[in-house]
Amino acid sequence: MTAASALSFDLARARVAVGAVTDPEIPVLTLDDLGVIRDIRQDEAGRIEVTITPTYSGCPAMAAMALDLETALLTAGFKEARIRTTLSPAWTTDWMSENGREKLRAYGIAPPERATTRRALFGEETKPACPHCGSGKTAKVSEFGSTACKSLWRCEACLEPFDAFKCI
Repeated sequence: MTAASALSFDLARARVAVGAVTDPEIPVLTLDDLGVIRDIRQDEAGRIEVTITPTYSGCPAMAAMALDLETALLTAGFKEARIRTTLSPAWTTDWMSENGREKLRAYGIAPPERATTRRALFGEETKPACPHCGSGKTAKVSEFGSTACKSLWRCEACLEPFDAFKCI
């Protein structure tokens, strides 16, 4: 195996290890599903560097995400790994994968709308459909749900409460 192919193989192994890391607050989502993983690189010495972007700048789960990524890489055999956080460009719910959106719905969390607009910045949000029954007859109970990135809603059809991932 040549040095270049060995680096390529190692980078592929690193991508698999990183791709399996789940969100500490929503364990049905991987960080890839969430769109937090921005880049995975390997330098000539074989060190892996993963760049992540927080869902918002004060996200308390970022330290746990970085530790989980380091642990996954160490477990995969990478002795030196660096997790770097970047705030630019800012994360948006548009980075979330379709697979991740479906996982949220199946877990009972209304996923964010696709292709958010600037109206979301001014509080003009559309009502999410209930992830339990699919009804569009929903009402916001609280601006904040189980985490700051979700709001709490109630379905007026099935009467079940649910979190809705905020559009950012």
